[in-house]
Amino acid sequence: MLRFSVVDFLNARPLIWGLLENPPPGVRVSRDLPSACADKLAAGEADVGLIPSIEYQRIPDLRVVGGLGIAAASEVRSVLLVSKVSREKIRTVGLDPASRTSAVLTRLLLKRRYGIEPLFREGASGGETDANLVIGDPALKTRLNGRVVLDLAAEWRAFSGHPFVFAFWAIAPGVPEREAAEVVRASYEAGQRDFPRLVAREAAESGLSEAVVEDYLRHSLHYELDAGDLAGLDLFYRLAAEDGLVPSSRPLALTAPAGRIRP
Repeated sequence: MLRFSVVDFLNARPLIWGLLENPPPGVRVSRDLPSACADKLAAGEADVGLIPSIEYQRIPDLRVVGGLGIAAASEVRSVLLVSKVSREKIRTVGLDPASRTSAVLTRLLLKRRYGIEPLFREGASGGETDANLVIGDPALKTRLNGRVVLDLAAEWRAFSGHPFVFAFWAIAPGVPEREAAEVVRASYEAGQRDFPRLVAREAAESGLSEAVVEDYLRHSLHYELDAGDLAGLDLFYRLAAEDGLVPSSRPLALTAPAGRIRP
């Protein structure tokens, strides 16, 4: 039995569609927050997890299914720092504990792009802080009138020149990597084949229009990772290590054959 922990957000649907709709024999799937996917993998409660990319540097001996992930080339629309004050006046930031990658990205960008080192409060509400990190489906629905909004993927692109990789599939030690890689590649391909039905269902369940869902999944995000995505990920890891946000920066251990990286 292969135990999969998947992110139960709209942005992950194209990757997990096949696993949810028609899981292969011998596969069990749990729907979790991004942080829980990482925690289950670290605790031995999952064999394969769709984890926040920063967690690769915190969980030892993982292997990564190369070529697949959740990434944005520029504006992503679902990872936002929303502020009540102008950027230079931000003194307190509330972080969403569900996404550890976005929390690290927030710290890096405020410090390195804007020279701001505010007080960070995990789980703080909007009324308690100057700015708040809002991620996933809530970010797509949040009202932004009168707020200063930093789209973190667009900010990363402007700062680094690279896309940003938010999440990818990771495999625990001792788990057959070829089998796991084939399962997640098949799940993604099922989502591509069934994309119109995926969009219609997600629109109905989320309350967003089909046009918004399709535009978000097709144009704000991409799921096939290439060398440019990996270069951005390497830089993210190096900066996070320099700032003491992860213990070290180690290169990705990529699987094959689903680990094909486009040149």
